[in-house]
Amino acid sequence: MKDIYYNYSGLEHGSCSTMIVGKNASTTGKVIMGHNEDDTDCVVQAHLVPRIKHKAGEMITFEDGKAIIPQVEETLAYYWSEVKCDGGISFADGYVNECGVAIVSNACRPSKDATGKKTDNREAYGLGYALRRLAAERAHTAREGVEVMAKLVEEFGYFSSRTYHIADKNEAWTVSVPKGFRLVARRVQDDEVYYIPNHYIIHEVPMDDPDNYYASPDLITFAIEQGWYTPAKEGDYSDFDFAKAYQDNYETMPTANINRASIAWKMIAGLEPEGLDLKITALKAPRRFSPDDVKAVLRSHGEGMWVDRTEGGTANPHRGFNDLLCICNNMTVESTVFVFNEDINLLKMFKATPKPCLSPYVPWYPVALKEIPDGYAWNTAKEAQPSHFRWDEEEYEFDPSKAWWAFKNVQFLTDFNYRVTHKPIRECIDAIEAKWAKEADAVESAYKALAAVDPEAAAVYLSDYTKAQAQEALKWARRTVGKLYLDRYHEDKYD
Repeated sequence: MKDIYYNYSGLEHGSCSTMIVGKNASTTGKVIMGHNEDDTDCVVQAHLVPRIKHKAGEMITFEDGKAIIPQVEETLAYYWSEVKCDGGISFADGYVNECGVAIVSNACRPSKDATGKKTDNREAYGLGYALRRLAAERAHTAREGVEVMAKLVEEFGYFSSRTYHIADKNEAWTVSVPKGFRLVARRVQDDEVYYIPNHYIIHEVPMDDPDNYYASPDLITFAIEQGWYTPAKEGDYSDFDFAKAYQDNYETMPTANINRASIAWKMIAGLEPEGLDLKITALKAPRRFSPDDVKAVLRSHGEGMWVDRTEGGTANPHRGFNDLLCICNNMTVESTVFVFNEDINLLKMFKATPKPCLSPYVPWYPVALKEIPDGYAWNTAKEAQPSHFRWDEEEYEFDPSKAWWAFKNVQFLTDFNYRVTHKPIRECIDAIEAKWAKEADAVESAYKALAAVDPEAAAVYLSDYTKAQAQEALKWARRTVGKLYLDRYHEDKYD
C-alpha cells in the first residue's frame, strides 16, 4: 500500500489541481488560491499547532526521509489539514500559518533523476514530508517560504517530483522541485491567473529577475552536465526551458492532465488549447475572478465540454481509480479556496470535503480559529505529528460522528446512483452557500467593530462563527443523507 502513495505521481491519471488569481486580477484586491487535494484510501482531519520554542541545538528528522535538520528557535503556529493513510502519505497535507501563508502542492510527473531511478529515491535524497511542514513553521511571507524551501532542498535534497504553491495576501509563488538538490520558483504576476494539473509548467528562467524568479545556482549547468539541455549557442542559456529539461517524458502528456487543463483554460479564458499548448504557465487575466469563480473551476467535471465526465448529468464522474480524470474527480478528498485579506484574521478558507461538487464550501477563519470544531479531528495535534506515518486501523473504520465520514456518506449515495442524487444534493449545497454568502458582510462588519475595541474578543468571535458553521455543515451532511433516503426509499414502500 505504501508504494502507491510514494509513486502514484507517475501514473497515467495524475492528481491534484491548483488555481491562483493574482491580487490585481481578483475581485477582492488580494490573492486567491484554490486547491483540490487528490489521493486515495485516506481520511482527512484538521489540527491547530501552536507556536513552539525549541532548545538550542535541537535536531529534527521525519519518518520518510533521512535528513537530520537543525531546528529554529521558535516555530510559527499553523492550521494543518492532515491527509492520513495506511503507511503514511508524504505529499498531501495543507497549511495556513499565523502569518497568513498558505501552502499546498501538486505531484508532477516524475522528474529526471541523475541517479537513474524511476521512482521516489529516498536513499539518495533526504527530504520528503519535511519540506512543506518546515516552510509552514518558518515562513512569515510567501517569498520567505520560497527561501526556506530553497535552503532545505539545496542542502538536503528532495526525493519526489512536485510543484508547491505558497501564497499570502500580496504574492503567490509556484515552486517546482525535481528529484535532487535544485528547484526553481516563479511568482504569479499580480495581473495573472494560473492553473496547474500535474506537470511542470515553469519554462523560461530569467536568472537576472530575482523579484519574480528564483533558481538554484547550478540549475542550468547541472542540466547541461546530465545531457538534459544543450544550449543552441554555447554560453547563452536564454533558450533554457526548465520543464522540458527536467520533466521525464516531457513530450508525452497524460490524458488526465489534458482533460483537466482543457477544462480549466476553457472556463478561465475560453481557450481550447491542444497538445503542448496545454502546458501554459499562466495568462494575463481576461477579467477579474471571484472566489466563486475559483470554486466553479474546482467543482468542474467538464460539463458541456468534449471531456464531460457526467455525460450530460447521467453518469458518475467519480469512477474507478484508473478512470481518466476531470478536475473534481474520484480521487478528490478535500477542496480549499483561500481568500486572503489585509486583516490576517479575516483570511477566509472555504473548505469542502471530500469533493466540492458534493459538499458545500464551508467558511473557516483558520488564523482566528482557537480550537478545531467538534468532529473534525480525532487526534490532538500533539498526537498527530508523531503518528502521521503510523496508521491505526480504527481511524479508517466508518464512523459518521466524524466529519470526514459524514461528508463521505453523501458521496456514497452518489456512487450508487449519481443520476438521481446529484441534482438534489446540488440544490441543498446552493441553499446553504447562499445563506453563508448573505451573512458574510454582516459577520465581518461585526468583527471589525469588535476589533476596534477588543481585538482578542473579535478573533474569538470569528473562531466561534467558524465552529458554528462547521457544525451546521456537519448537520447538513446528515440531513442530506436522511432526506435522500426517505425521498427515495420511504418506509411505506416496504409495508
